[in-house]
Formats: sequence, C-alpha cells, structure tokens
Amino acid sequence: MTVLRIRDFEIHSGYFAPDAQAKLVADLRDCLGQAPLVQPVTSRGAPMSVRMSAAGTYGWISDRKGYRYERQHPSGVPWPPIPSALLEMWQALVPGARAPECCLINWYDDAAKMGMHQDKHEADLSQPVVSVSLGDEGLFRMGNETRGGRTESVWLRSGDVVVMAGSARRAYHGIDRIRPNSSTLLPKGGRINLTLRVVT
Repeated sequence: MTVLRIRDFEIHSGYFAPDAQAKLVADLRDCLGQAPLVQPVTSRGAPMSVRMSAAGTYGWISDRKGYRYERQHPSGVPWPPIPSALLEMWQALVPGARAPECCLINWYDDAAKMGMHQDKHEADLSQPVVSVSLGDEGLFRMGNETRGGRTESVWLRSGDVVVMAGSARRAYHGIDRIRPNSSTLLPKGGRINLTLRVVT
C-alpha cells in the first residue's frame, strides 16, 4: 500500500487487498438486501445518475424536499449496521475522530458520474470523511473550498481509500467518469463508492 497526498486529500492506494474487497462486497450485498439501492432525484426532480443506499444510524436522502439525513430507508425500514471491516478501517486511518454514523453506498454504472460538490450537510465539519472505492476505476477530481479555480484528478482503483480532512473536508470534489471493465470485482461491472461520515 502506498499513500499519496494531493493538497489535503490523503489517498491510500490498495488499502483493501483483493480478498478483503470480495468480503466487503459480500457484506454490502447483505446491507442492500435490507435497504435496496434507489435512484434519487434532485430538489428539481431531475434523476441522479448514481443509485444510492446507506448503512449506519443515518442515511443520506435526496428528493424534491431537498438533501438531508434520515434514520430510515425510503421504504421505511431502518438502515443496516455499518460492516465491521469499514469500522476497523475508520479507526485505523482516523483514530482521533468520532465513530461514523453513516456509510453512504453509491453505485455507478458505466455512464454515471458525480458532479463537483461539497460534503456539507453534517453538523460537525471538523470530523473527516473517508471514502472507499470498489470495482471499476473512477476519475476523482479535487477542487477548492470555493467553486472554480485549478483542480487535480487521479484515477481511484478498487481497494483505494481517500481520507478527506483539513482543507480537503470542505473542498469540492467529484467523479468525472468511470473506466468500464477495469476491474473484475463486480460480476456485472460498475463501481461502488462508500463514504463514511459523522452526521451529528
């Protein structure tokens, strides 16, 4: 495993070995059996290109009412627990942080992307966000604490982990595109992104 630092973004390349990735996928299948993926819409009603679910005490919701955290899946069931491997990773990489209360599960198909955005709906922005990539590679773009200006990009591979703390915690970031068939982890292809965060 190597660690790359771009601005305050800390990228742990290959943090999860292939067997650990496969175990994580199995754990996530259990989570999605309880709280299936949904296709969210923006407050204007436009469908997002990713499909989402979550694990933990809270899940992140996007619909015509806006963006927010909720204690229940849109179906009304509680979110499943965060897999233990992710809690262990959090403790290893950000030991001084409070325990995560949400693990957002995003699934990208070949055409999906995530526009530049800030993670800013949490109550305590001093707490880090930790992101895990599984499956096909995604081109991760890192910006600034305000919109515009110079950005930098890096391909995130399956098993990579990004820690967003310091100035990176408030920086704009996104996924420009997916590299199809760059991983064999997911039988039908695609990319899973997990982001763990403290909500309250």
